[in-house]
Amino acid sequence: MQVTTVGLDLAKRVFQVHAVDASGGVVVRKALRRSQVLPFFAKLPPCLIGMEACGTSHHWARELGRLGHQVRLMPPAYVKPYVKRGKNDAVDAEAICEAVTRPTMRFVAIKSAQQQAALSLHRTRNLLVKQRTQLVNMIRSLLAEFGIAIPEGVLRALGLARQIARKEVTPDVPPVAMQILGLLCEQVLDTHVRLQAIDRSILALHKTDELARRLSTIPGIGPVGATALAASVADPGQFRSGREFAAWLGLTPSQNSSGGKDRLGRITKMGDRYLRKLLVIGATSLIRGAKYKPDTADPRLVALLARKPVRVASVAMANKMARVVWAIMTRGEVYQARHAPHLMA
Repeated sequence: MQVTTVGLDLAKRVFQVHAVDASGGVVVRKALRRSQVLPFFAKLPPCLIGMEACGTSHHWARELGRLGHQVRLMPPAYVKPYVKRGKNDAVDAEAICEAVTRPTMRFVAIKSAQQQAALSLHRTRNLLVKQRTQLVNMIRSLLAEFGIAIPEGVLRALGLARQIARKEVTPDVPPVAMQILGLLCEQVLDTHVRLQAIDRSILALHKTDELARRLSTIPGIGPVGATALAASVADPGQFRSGREFAAWLGLTPSQNSSGGKDRLGRITKMGDRYLRKLLVIGATSLIRGAKYKPDTADPRLVALLARKPVRVASVAMANKMARVVWAIMTRGEVYQARHAPHLMA
């Protein structure tokens, strides 16, 4: 009996394999150590391998693809309905093997090593931004305890931290608090320097990535958003439309419809939170520009702001930006301000 489909449950050390033949009969059901995975699949004839999309799945998908196998990744939430009663690695592998053969299953495109490297910049940048914000807030709260207020803005807080670290300014606080304040100032400045280095790396990546340069022509999307989108979306062709792409990012309303009645709620917030945040931030910057310079803003945005609250308008603009991103990715074009959509015959 020849193996045609394999469900592989990934782990750190012990991997579970569930393999079936063309008739659905179980051929192999065994656990493999990490060092045994590639030798095991190297002996198998080319077959379909299903895995859940997780932190290491793209690496294993590339490795198994080099052996001639067809590898498909699936969101874990879409595999869960195929899990029978109880849960263990063998049951999970069997569910994966069943789910990968379903004709309506949605798959995750396999990222290249270069895309994952680019995303490592963004993940680290996002972490450092959070840490910098936490440190600035800690400095603010510490000084506020002694009646010292820092003006709003990260740059002003960093400027004061730089003066304290250089001992150009000495706040009127007890010595113990001053010791902690100095430590926090040095750490926030070090974090800021590291963040600037990552920003320079992202700018360098933006200059060499043709897709990222085209995406940055969209108003509200800069080098950070453009490189993040280019690295995250391995295959835009997996989405049938811009709306489906926006839904993948969680920017479409949730539905609770029944009996022919459409009931729409808030956006689903499914998918990649980081990409969704970048799009909403970009849309917010456009709205802020339209508020101060309405004459130069897109008339459609001005009309939207006249009908909807600012936060609702920012999400609606992010949805529109996502659709434009999909169109540019699939058509190989750049943004056109007055582009007329193609009409169906």
